[in-house]
Amino acid sequence: ERLIKEGKIKKSKKSAKTSDTPHYEQVLFEVPEGWESVPVSELFCLNPKSEISDDTGVGFIPMTCVDDGFSGNHSFEERIWKEVKKGYCHFQNGDIGVAKISPCFENLKSTIFQNLPNNYGAGTTELVILRPINVCAKFYLYLFKSKWYIDEGTKYFKGVVGQQRVHKGIFTDLQIPLPPLAEQQRIITEIERWFSLIDIIENDKDNLQATIKQAKSKILDLAIHGKLIPQDPNDEPAIDLLKRINPDFTPCDNGHYEQLPQGWTTIKVGDVANYINGRAFKPEEWEQEGLPIIRIQNLNDKNASYNRTTETFESKFLIHSGDLLFAWAASLGTYIWNGNDAWLNQHIFKVEPYLFIEKQYLYYVFEAMTTEFYTQSHGSSMVHITKKQFEDIELFLPPLEEQKRIIQAIELITIKLDLIMEGL
Repeated sequence: ERLIKEGKIKKSKKSAKTSDTPHYEQVLFEVPEGWESVPVSELFCLNPKSEISDDTGVGFIPMTCVDDGFSGNHSFEERIWKEVKKGYCHFQNGDIGVAKISPCFENLKSTIFQNLPNNYGAGTTELVILRPINVCAKFYLYLFKSKWYIDEGTKYFKGVVGQQRVHKGIFTDLQIPLPPLAEQQRIITEIERWFSLIDIIENDKDNLQATIKQAKSKILDLAIHGKLIPQDPNDEPAIDLLKRINPDFTPCDNGHYEQLPQGWTTIKVGDVANYINGRAFKPEEWEQEGLPIIRIQNLNDKNASYNRTTETFESKFLIHSGDLLFAWAASLGTYIWNGNDAWLNQHIFKVEPYLFIEKQYLYYVFEAMTTEFYTQSHGSSMVHITKKQFEDIELFLPPLEEQKRIIQAIELITIKLDLIMEGL
């Protein structure tokens, strides 16, 4: 009322009621004592125009320069006013810009313009510009990012899917709260205090997640070097077990492994398992029914759509739940297949460990050796490692009983770490 008396703002004119806008005109915002419920048009100038010289440098802001979420940040490109004064919205430092198109509106693309060259800017017409009249812009920026405001805007979307826009009434007739000016400032301070605490929690969460991943990697590294659990002198040494299974077995020259744990030996990757490469399936063999064909991109994607075939091939290409797989091209990695029966496509080994090494232990060993596998790989368009390169890599082999204890130790620690991750 004081601003109206002073001539700084005009008393709003209630527009004639139409079928499009009655809910904005009739529904007051329930407010605490000392606050008022007012239409947006009483607090802001809508889409003001700028009058400046053509050669003035200004900031140009397409929608991509406005960040999603609660930060309210934006960037800009530097332009000359005559290049952008027509066909774009106008704004200046301190104005609020709110996206009116879906999904930008729901993604909270709204900002307070600041640090614009020479105070002025122009941008996409999908931004609605609101110039505050003696109210705290930041308080209303937070209001425009609130779930309540977004819900109000999406109630009356207009347009085709993907190009829907909010009703103009939420920028003019919608009733919004007007707290006392000092209380607006106190609310801003409190919001930002909580946001700061939440950011700290988020950063700590990200740091802890990264630490957990590092911890898992370190645990595997300790395990395959005999440092995760103590050795038991009563275990049958790995070399004795190997010779008992295969009297002709010749161990690697492990003279350069002076600190090899008690009872351990070295062995080549090619000597611990049988490796069966998948079949190169042809497109004409794919069918709509039958068993799926598993490719590298399917190994980590439980919701993948698989090619299928009703053909019958050699059983060696068939994989079952629990089989150990190694992808040797495009994305090197080790997997335990947990799906149903399927045919194995090329670029993946089905790994059949020999009796002296536990399948789960070999899985952990390969996980820990991923960096070394990549070191031995080659190719730019598609990274891959040849079967010979793969099989010539050496690994440490502990006694069979120690392998079992290592598996138990890894799983026990992993369960605890996974519980922490789930708790986050």
